[in-house]
Amino acid sequence: MTSARGSVRRQVTIARPPDEVWEAVGDPTRLAEWFPGIVSVTVDGDERTIVTGAGIPMPERILTVDPIQRRFQYRVTSSLFREHLGTIDVLALDDGTSLVVYSTDADPSVMALVIGGAAGDGLRALKHRMEANEGSP
Repeated sequence: MTSARGSVRRQVTIARPPDEVWEAVGDPTRLAEWFPGIVSVTVDGDERTIVTGAGIPMPERILTVDPIQRRFQYRVTSSLFREHLGTIDVLALDDGTSLVVYSTDADPSVMALVIGGAAGDGLRALKHRMEANEGSP
């Protein structure tokens, strides 16, 4: 991490096939189903706005929704950030389960730490929902 730019990565294994996990992660409208603290999501084209439990709207631009690689990328466009890139990858493991990796790069660097902490919570919640509900978050 540099003083201006920060990078954080979190990951979790989920005992569900990657295509099932991708259904939840790859759909930009479903974030509130598995990410704690997000109360609503609206999508209009490549623009997504999430609203936090504190009522703060956070505008984003969807950059990549790739079902072949199972990769979702977005950029927070809020004035809190000079730059941001979030990437979520759903990877197939040899035993038929999934590895979900959430990476965030941000300037200012402190925002990478904030999102990284929230991403860890989100991945744990996704794992719990996917495994408890047999694939339905």
